[in-house]
Amino acid sequence: MEKYVTVSGDQWDMVSFLLFGTEQYTGDLMQANMEYMDIVVFPAGIALNVPDIDTESSGLPSWREEIDGESDGDEFYEESGEEL
Repeated sequence: MEKYVTVSGDQWDMVSFLLFGTEQYTGDLMQANMEYMDIVVFPAGIALNVPDIDTESSGLPSWREEIDGESDGDEFYEESGEEL
């Protein structure tokens, strides 16, 4: 498992954004580092475990990814007459 060493002032969501490009994985990062759950703002030098996360996934359930993959997602607007 990879490690990330904190710099003074790091926060969970900031680290998630730095590592994965989004705050979406903050919970996963916290789960991999339960011993630091009481820290909100990190001091420098704490080695956090970086969980293996598939950042290629959209975060949608597989059935929704299949549906969205079959269309461009604009059918609702086209059928309802609303402008995009």
